[in-house]
Amino acid sequence: MIGRLPLDEQLGAFISTLSRNETLLEVLDRTTAMNLPSWYLTAGCLFQTVWNVVTGRPPTEGIKDYDVFYFDDRDLSWEAEDQVIRAAAATFADLPAQVEIRNEARVHLWYEQKFGVPCAPYTSTEAAIDSFAATTCCLGVRLEPDGRWRVYAPHGLSDVFGLVVRPNPVLAPRAVYEAKTERWRRQWPELTVLEWPVAT
Repeated sequence: MIGRLPLDEQLGAFISTLSRNETLLEVLDRTTAMNLPSWYLTAGCLFQTVWNVVTGRPPTEGIKDYDVFYFDDRDLSWEAEDQVIRAAAATFADLPAQVEIRNEARVHLWYEQKFGVPCAPYTSTEAAIDSFAATTCCLGVRLEPDGRWRVYAPHGLSDVFGLVVRPNPVLAPRAVYEAKTERWRRQWPELTVLEWPVAT
């Protein structure tokens, strides 16, 4: 079982598994060319690719979108972010998938209105990834200029390969976690979804 391998071997298996998703590789290549500050391809497209491969499904099955986070606190205006979003729309227009790109330096400006809880300003893209509703989702990858993979995985990779979804109650409300996991379980019934912790 890959989740029980030493971490360096898990990392190699992770990159090898992601490399089976041709759309993911294309998103990585094209985002690299956009030269965004501190960017990562993150979230569902990563762990869902692993889930698909581990359970014998096609690598892209059920993946709704490909999320790209970047961090640029030099200009927090919507206009600056929208310029990047428009450039990305042109960059990815011919891909058979939706690519969503967001400046994580701006999240605190709209998060409470959308999710009902305040969000302190992030200090980095990694800090934004740390706040996902499940630790299993806390992943980011990008290609460095020399072609080397950079992988951010603060909670490791064992749960990802083990099909375990573990709550991360640091920001996102319980309802967000439960809505996401309900949807994932319909697509990947092999998952083990751990319950949101209840204060005693």
